[in-house]
Amino acid sequence: MKKVINVILGICAVGLLFVCWRSIRDTEDFDATVKARENVVKARLMEIRSAEEAYKAQHDGVYCADWSVLINFVKTGKLPVVMKQGVLTEEQMNKGLTEAKAAAIVNGGDAAAIAAAGLQNFKRDTIWVSLQDSLYNYEGFVADSLRYIPFSEGDTFEIIAVPNTTRSGTIIQVMECNAPDSSFLKGMGKAGKRLIYNRAEEANAKGAYAGLKIGDAGNNWNNNAGNWE
Repeated sequence: MKKVINVILGICAVGLLFVCWRSIRDTEDFDATVKARENVVKARLMEIRSAEEAYKAQHDGVYCADWSVLINFVKTGKLPVVMKQGVLTEEQMNKGLTEAKAAAIVNGGDAAAIAAAGLQNFKRDTIWVSLQDSLYNYEGFVADSLRYIPFSEGDTFEIIAVPNTTRSGTIIQVMECNAPDSSFLKGMGKAGKRLIYNRAEEANAKGAYAGLKIGDAGNNWNNNAGNWE
């Protein structure tokens, strides 16, 4: 009888160990899935940041708040690339010659001035290349997908672009693009819902955003950094 009891106790112990192991493994798998989703959303946000900064550089320093306009810019826009030939010597730079001044002399076409400055082999040409090919040169990129939050079943990123006044009175253009936890953590069962709730409570207590975002349309301009950076 004692032997039977010991066997039963042994089986129970093994069962408990398995339950504990399974619980730990489920938690690890859940955490890994959350992390993986966050990484995909972060990557998408950084792609959006690249598009916004390129747009600003070509539109009088203003960001874009319209997804259709921004996506069309990504599809059809161009980026300037400076082709360089020759470099300035230390002696030339000590004489006050800069890249801009050297380029101006060469572009002026005065052979005597070019020779006097020693710029016969100096050349700077700007060519325009496809923005999409330059910024998103990887297989599978679809510009139309930029607006959609991964794993959200069709939710779109909120994008804000507004002028803001600093404490010194200077007006600057700022942007913000965000993805709430409630969007990219969809479909993760009760544990996912609990995580979304807990994160929202924690964010509210800190006055922070419950999700992932780049930039800040408020008074905390951060040079378009992500809130995870």
